[in-house]
Amino acid sequence: MAGNSPKILVIAGPTASGKTGLGIQLAERVSGEIVSADSIQIYRYMDIGSAKPTAEERERVAHHMIDVRDPDEEFSVGDYVREAREAIDKILEMGRVPLVVGGTGLYIRSLLGGIADLPPAQPALRRRMLREEAACKGTLFDRLMQIDPTTARRTSSANIPRIIRALEVFEVTGKTMSQVQEEHSFLDRPYQHIFICLSLNRKLLYERIDKRVDSMIEGGLMEEVVSLQERGYSPNLNSMQSLGYRHVNMVLSGQIEKQQAIRLMKRDTRHYAKRQLTWFRSEPEVLCFDHEEIAGIGLMVDNFLERR
Repeated sequence: MAGNSPKILVIAGPTASGKTGLGIQLAERVSGEIVSADSIQIYRYMDIGSAKPTAEERERVAHHMIDVRDPDEEFSVGDYVREAREAIDKILEMGRVPLVVGGTGLYIRSLLGGIADLPPAQPALRRRMLREEAACKGTLFDRLMQIDPTTARRTSSANIPRIIRALEVFEVTGKTMSQVQEEHSFLDRPYQHIFICLSLNRKLLYERIDKRVDSMIEGGLMEEVVSLQERGYSPNLNSMQSLGYRHVNMVLSGQIEKQQAIRLMKRDTRHYAKRQLTWFRSEPEVLCFDHEEIAGIGLMVDNFLERR
């Protein structure tokens, strides 16, 4: 890592761990602006289910990489890296400090270390795999588990686009996704950075997740999904298959009752948070802190930014 590279801060962690609040506190402390690293907050109209910062929070601190696509638009990791780096450059040009805040581990890893050289999308191959999944649900995840268990363990069985991409890479290159990423090693290092992960004890984290789900339902998540459908956004879109939106769509289509959807949403969010923690704790440069250690985090950040 070059000593004269620009400095950025990274605040990561599982859903409901307090990343947004910490990011805003640190941004106000260091005259910074936030670059979101969340794969759902990029979409317009998807506010409640993605736990976007409130209007008041965005008034306190400028946020970037939020509301940059419509829910039916494609958005790749490469798109994220390119646009997030452009946002970081603009923040640096203004003499302010960029803070990357979010829970999408692949976005953060790729932003900090570059993107592995992967083959382009294969539409015909993807259509074939989608037909196979429609004929027998779970078949693609089972195949990925056999071919590339490392990637499978990091991927939800419901994340069909990511499963298809991993299988596509294998069929085109003969290499697993985990092998390609290991060979790449994410060594493109444009920034000096501190990588902080908020790591709560499991009981507290799960309590916070349950409360957040209840708050989302009470705050109008059902109505938000209805509004998305009225705008013409299909429940089958990748964006609409994300946590919360998928569950509400199942209620609206009559597949399950509302209370069952809430239970499933809490369960699936807890599983997702566990995968997030596993991912971030495996990152070689991550520094894990409890949510009560904010004072120590602030002092560490001050020292990092003052250091030449």
